[in-house]
Amino acid sequence: MKKTNYENKKRSAMWLYPETYLKIDRNLELTDCKNRSDFIEKAVEFYIGYLSSQSSTTYLSKILLESISGTLKETENRQSANLFRLSVEMSMMMNILAAGLEISDEDLHKLRGRCVQEVKRNKGRINMEDAVKYQQGLID
Repeated sequence: MKKTNYENKKRSAMWLYPETYLKIDRNLELTDCKNRSDFIEKAVEFYIGYLSSQSSTTYLSKILLESISGTLKETENRQSANLFRLSVEMSMMMNILAAGLEISDEDLHKLRGRCVQEVKRNKGRINMEDAVKYQQGLID
């Protein structure tokens, strides 16, 4: 529905308060509008959509849902990328440790089971102090 050339548009005069012009100018850079005319056209289209929907809450709910969905998708992508980077670093650290330590399969299996239980018990909150105490035999 958006027309890019001005030949299809009609010119009209309108009366706006100076404060309205200031509000438009302040918010113009927040949009992808090139000028006041584009800004006003988008505002009018939004308002028409708002009026023609079954109820204003339904219209606003759809807009909010789309906005929240977009934000959640961006957050999900960032978290996925961060988890990937963290996994790579952990893999590097584990390979460096494995190269320098001689751990039996049985000890490794026991340690994995203990760590799974610890992570479950602490809901993922682990700290170095507890690991050091366990390795020193101070806690079970």
